[in-house]
Amino acid sequence: MRLASVALVVRDYDEAIAYFVTMLGFSLVEDTDLGGGKRWVRVAAPGGGSDLLLAKAINDEQSAAIGRAGGGRVCYFLHTDDFSSAYATLKARGVHFLEEPRNEPYGSVVVFADLYGNRWDLVGLTPGAGIDGVSS
Repeated sequence: MRLASVALVVRDYDEAIAYFVTMLGFSLVEDTDLGGGKRWVRVAAPGGGSDLLLAKAINDEQSAAIGRAGGGRVCYFLHTDDFSSAYATLKARGVHFLEEPRNEPYGSVVVFADLYGNRWDLVGLTPGAGIDGVSS
């Protein structure tokens, strides 16, 4: 088995696609109209791995979850082989960083918020660190 997709509740398909493709450099993997205003939209980070299924909120309960995917914690992790370059690129695109980059025993890390406020780690792992690198 493998984890294929992780759902992210969004306000609007097109604004979410624009953010992930333009700001983070993800690719649009699929955008299939399912009828009735529902779409199957998947985006993926440039380096591969699981993709994000952008799921449009359809009721008040789902709308209340927008931006709260991790309950206020970092819940998405982007790993990069070139932390400095990735950070500079994302910053130049206008990604909203919540802190300055810092060095941890596992590597370089910085937290950013997506367009809805969900928290993400950008991580450059130190070779041989032995962990996946998570924020505290």
